[in-house]
Amino acid sequence: MKKIVAFALSIVFIYAENNQSLKTEKEQKIVDSNQSVKKDKIQKQVQEQMEREKKYAKEQKFYQGSDYNLSAFEIEEDSLPDVPALEPDYDFDMSTGVYTD
Repeated sequence: MKKIVAFALSIVFIYAENNQSLKTEKEQKIVDSNQSVKKDKIQKQVQEQMEREKKYAKEQKFYQGSDYNLSAFEIEEDSLPDVPALEPDYDFDMSTGVYTD
């Protein structure tokens, strides 16, 4: 009888140990999948930020204008006195038909 009880206890112990190892394997798989999801999210965020940085660098290159030759659009300062001055039109009246309903 003692042998049967000892055998049953050993089977229960082995089963509990196997069941515990299965739980830890499942938990480990869950942890691994969570970590891979986090890594994927981080990688996606890094890629998005890199795209933003490329766009920013391209815009800054445009705004700085170091690659553009705008000398054709420069104005000669000697010709500025020849340009007539535009006088403002102070004849502005809100009661004209344009501004009333």
